[in-house]
Amino acid sequence: MATGPVKRSFAPWEDPDAKAFIRFDNITKRFGEFTAVDDLSLDIYEREFFALLGPSGCGKTTLLRMLAGFEKPSEGRVFLDGHDITDVPPHRRPVNMMFQSYALFPHMSVEKNIAFGLKQDRMPKGEIADRVAEMLKLVKLEAFARRRPDQLSGGQRQRVALARSLAKRPKVLLLDEPLGALDKKLRGETQFELMDLQMELGLTFVIVTHDQEEAMTVSDRIAVMNEGRLVQVSTPAVIYETPGSRYVAGFIGDVNFLEATVVTAEDDRFELTSDKWATRIVATAGDHRAEPGETAWLSIRPEKMRISLDQPEDTSVNCVPGEVWDVAYLGDISIYHVKLDSGEIVKSSVTNLTRLVERPITWDDRVWLSWPRDAGVVLTR
Repeated sequence: MATGPVKRSFAPWEDPDAKAFIRFDNITKRFGEFTAVDDLSLDIYEREFFALLGPSGCGKTTLLRMLAGFEKPSEGRVFLDGHDITDVPPHRRPVNMMFQSYALFPHMSVEKNIAFGLKQDRMPKGEIADRVAEMLKLVKLEAFARRRPDQLSGGQRQRVALARSLAKRPKVLLLDEPLGALDKKLRGETQFELMDLQMELGLTFVIVTHDQEEAMTVSDRIAVMNEGRLVQVSTPAVIYETPGSRYVAGFIGDVNFLEATVVTAEDDRFELTSDKWATRIVATAGDHRAEPGETAWLSIRPEKMRISLDQPEDTSVNCVPGEVWDVAYLGDISIYHVKLDSGEIVKSSVTNLTRLVERPITWDDRVWLSWPRDAGVVLTR
């Protein structure tokens, strides 16, 4: 079974000689006058856990269905393992799809649900029994083999659907919002089970989700989509720390945007200024197309904004005053909504490291927000 470090070092997209396992080549899909996927090209590598992330209607499920064969592109080609599968019917593709609804047969037991596709393929009875036993062990449901779906919990039904999808040993498993029906705690636990399973089997997983946290947790890379196009494709860490646009920064997690005017943009140093506050904004990461005089935004995550009752020694750079407008205590963290003197509301989140503090920051307090130069990203679009 693969170990954690192996997964972390897995990065075939950084190898110029690596060949894509799945390739969408200039794919467009139209439904009447509506364009669901617009001239999209994308490479996915073997053994990759890849996430298609975006809001409803962005084209992610349509793209998945074209890979499964349930939809045919209006233009472009789909390749799998070097073969053009654009015109190959779904049942002849080495691909299986797990749907959000699970689509289990209510009158069949767990083992019969798992065996259904194998029987359709006319696999010998002895081999079917062995494969079903293997799948039950894989998803830890041996004790529930003779139960019907209505006798199982939501998490157990999800495992049955997963076992049935894997029973035919596909080269690629497609997951369409597979954890959407689970509660938050169970969804979090199942995400790690999916990751372990994918590494153990060595398969390529492609998941569609609108849940940013889910995509960040399970995937090697994420494709952020909007209006049928790819906005950014990269690892979760890169997308979170160095988003390529305000859309990506705003879609992945909480973020503050401070609008200002570019003063300088040279190499790894950006300087911005604004009439709204006295401080200068200095950053070490951003869009190198930024030009002096152009409007830009500093994208900065709430956890990177320090909040203090005491005025910092240097307030001339990356430091703004404000008033605590709202406080949310979430147990592990506290989130402060601070109204700046300019009228803007920004967020600062603080980890609650101790149970008691002498003077907690609270409503109506006058506070100072500050951040390091490498904390934010300057964006021009």
